[in-house]
Amino acid sequence: MASQDWFDKDFYATLGVGKDASEAEIKKTYRKLARQHHPDSNPGDAASEAKFKEISEAYSVLSDTEQRKEYDAVRAMGSGARFTAPGGPGAGGFDDVFGGMFGGGQPGGGRGYTFQQGGGEYDDLLGNLFGGGRFGQTSGGYRGFGGPTKGRDFTASTTLDFITATKGEQITLQASDGKPITVRIPAGVADGQKIRLRGKGQPSPDGGEAGDLILTVNVRKHPVFERDGLNLRVKVPITFGEATLGATIEVPTLGGDPVKLKVAPGTPSGRVLRVKGRGVETKKGTGDLLAEVQVAVPSHLGKEASEKLEAFLAELPRENPRDDLIARAKA
Repeated sequence: MASQDWFDKDFYATLGVGKDASEAEIKKTYRKLARQHHPDSNPGDAASEAKFKEISEAYSVLSDTEQRKEYDAVRAMGSGARFTAPGGPGAGGFDDVFGGMFGGGQPGGGRGYTFQQGGGEYDDLLGNLFGGGRFGQTSGGYRGFGGPTKGRDFTASTTLDFITATKGEQITLQASDGKPITVRIPAGVADGQKIRLRGKGQPSPDGGEAGDLILTVNVRKHPVFERDGLNLRVKVPITFGEATLGATIEVPTLGGDPVKLKVAPGTPSGRVLRVKGRGVETKKGTGDLLAEVQVAVPSHLGKEASEKLEAFLAELPRENPRDDLIARAKA
């Protein structure tokens, strides 16, 4: 029963605060422990669930000014005190304890009490002892050992352009009640990523924490660049002559001036050239720009150009670049 629990349980020790802790300190400590041991954060962990109930029970008493005073008074009598039912061993104990507190007891067990679950003398006694109402109830509804109810989470989505998602930006959303919500989009947010906005959900019905807003971010595709983690990828066409003889080419960057890259002679189509530090910049690090070269083949040649190309090919070694591919396919 609640009265006996108060003798046996040190709610201050459960929360890890001193007996002179302020209301703000108790609330701050409870929220930290509640987040750590909440069943949603520890699915299937019986120990965390039990701990969560303990800290919630402790907070439900210590967060209430009147209950805290009564709890301190009960604890001051010593943890050795016990409540006993009338007629049992030490039948006068219950009277002695509450008689001492409220002046109504008779030494030796003159006045008796009976407990009836769900009503009767039990409710009257605990109602008077704990300041009215049944144990575990608040003006906002029954809270049991879970403390005040947290408001429901809301979900929303927003679509950003590629550069905004990469660089990060502050945006404003319109809530369902018409109020604007300012959101800071971190640099490097990815398509489909969810951002949790604490306290932006439904208010608590009984004075607890408001719910959260879960924002899903959709990112529009860029016509040139693609994300690869923190790296940016871009496909860069080069001519047959540049690939064969080598060249210095310009490569675009996201939101900046082009950079120059050196293409080595004999560069094949598909080779990736890396530009350090020109990828996505976040607090966790900065990626690179990966430029994949693609050899552009002329769609048509004039007669003179065709004759010169044929003469050039005639000078090349008689090799079939597909011989190795065919051999490996038969292995």
